[in-house]
Amino acid sequence: MSDDLNQLKQQWEEKSVNMTLSRFPERQPEFTTSSNIPLDRVYVPDVCDADDYMQKLGFPGEYPFTRGVQPTMYRGRFWTMRQYAGYASAEESNARYRYLLSAGQTGLSVAFDLPTQIGYDADDPMSLGEVGKVGVSISSLRDMERLFEGIPLDKVSTSMTINAPAAILLAMYIAVGKKQGVESKQLRGTVQNDILKEYIARGTYIFPPAPSMRLITNLFAFCAQEVPHWNTISISGYHIREAGSTAVQEVAFTLADGIAYVQAAIDAGLDVDEFAPQLSFFFNAHNNFLEEVAKFRAARRLWAHIMRERFGAKSPKSWSLKFHTQTGGSTLTAQQPENNIVRVTLQALAAVMGGTQSLHTNSMDEALALPTESAVQIALRTQQIIAYESGAADTIDPFAGSYVVEHLTDEIERRAAEYIERIDAMGGALAAIEAGFIQGEINDAAYAYQCAVESGEQIVVGVNKFTTAQNADAHREILRVDPAVEQGQRAKLADLRASRDNAKVAELLGQLDTAAKGTDNLLPLFVTCVEHDVTLGEIGHVLRGVFGEYRPSVTI
Repeated sequence: MSDDLNQLKQQWEEKSVNMTLSRFPERQPEFTTSSNIPLDRVYVPDVCDADDYMQKLGFPGEYPFTRGVQPTMYRGRFWTMRQYAGYASAEESNARYRYLLSAGQTGLSVAFDLPTQIGYDADDPMSLGEVGKVGVSISSLRDMERLFEGIPLDKVSTSMTINAPAAILLAMYIAVGKKQGVESKQLRGTVQNDILKEYIARGTYIFPPAPSMRLITNLFAFCAQEVPHWNTISISGYHIREAGSTAVQEVAFTLADGIAYVQAAIDAGLDVDEFAPQLSFFFNAHNNFLEEVAKFRAARRLWAHIMRERFGAKSPKSWSLKFHTQTGGSTLTAQQPENNIVRVTLQALAAVMGGTQSLHTNSMDEALALPTESAVQIALRTQQIIAYESGAADTIDPFAGSYVVEHLTDEIERRAAEYIERIDAMGGALAAIEAGFIQGEINDAAYAYQCAVESGEQIVVGVNKFTTAQNADAHREILRVDPAVEQGQRAKLADLRASRDNAKVAELLGQLDTAAKGTDNLLPLFVTCVEHDVTLGEIGHVLRGVFGEYRPSVTI
């Protein structure tokens, strides 16, 4: 059987690998260990049933993508190294982005403040006291221009963690690109745009489900034609895990949400193979190293089956699950924060071993405050050391064939599939959310974990064992946002409202009201609105008037 498998491996290399190498040469002509032992791209069992191997594992870049979504993975290029950043004003965040790019970061990841996330301008009474606190304040195209000043948008990939108003922020990004002379077809990046997990775990929703799903599918359709290299959604398990879910629940509930989005797009008349290649996912990396490696592999395989068998997608690009990973924020401790460097390293390594396409490493001080520049640099250097010094990226899926990792991969896939069957029986993800099922499962898991910590069954180093009397923030640099930032943002908005063509603004808001009541794609009008200095909050106000606001029907 091993001869048959080696023949299949040779065929894979001649077809998929050679095609990839012609476009993306590997980083070096030969990969070896520090003892000069040659490393192959990928290893297969010496003795194995070839049919069983191809069904469960296959080769990197081929169905069912258990071993990775690209034929050469990190031998060609490393994952995109991002640091989630944004605070205070656009100018201050721009300075942080320039610093990160100069330090070797290869992609930007934008954190928005709470008012921006829920569609309010900085001068709205609802924004009082929250402007710039947990991210950057963006109310207008002028803010977005300041955020990316001096950063050519055709040279970077930008991820934006924005959900309910994702289409409006993407419109601003497109408009900034046009001002820079960058066509929308050249833009690369991601908007999170995942409203279902907001109903489940995070809470920064605005509109009820039906109009929210309309905005999402509008964005799918628009980007398929106008922004083809943009990931139109980042279906997020990260926040589900942060809310307390298990690894199995993270996979199950995230893919259930993905199924709902795919079905909504198909119901809206979109062709699955046109929009599916632009879907992406966002997962958490926690401390249980082997389980996390297996989790990523299981998610890829399960999604490949869902897309090919459930939705009949024909393109391999539609079958492959591409994902960004962020290390576990909920695992960080305010006590002995230096320990967080070790936690983040293990989590980042698990993400790399699991085949992530993009990675953010949390800073050691994030349990205390927004990260300082020095802490961010350590977090970025963690990724760079894994990439350039560890050898972890020199061969593909190195844990394949491990008895425990293959067992965990199979078991996570099986248990996640069972959850999805239960959710299907309820009528899908939205029905399960409205019934409180998903939230209840997460709450039960979170409660069980907390009980284990409090009883000492689950050890958290520095918290319930190996503790010290040291004050968590003693002699520690803490980044604090100046309250003057809010006044500055209010003043900028006053200047904008005084200098723009307010008659044109009123005309466009009227057009938006009419369009929102109809069925047309709203993205082109969003672009026009922001180009004429209509603000995020003004657009949001019109949409609230037409769509209404979401109120949870179930309290868990």
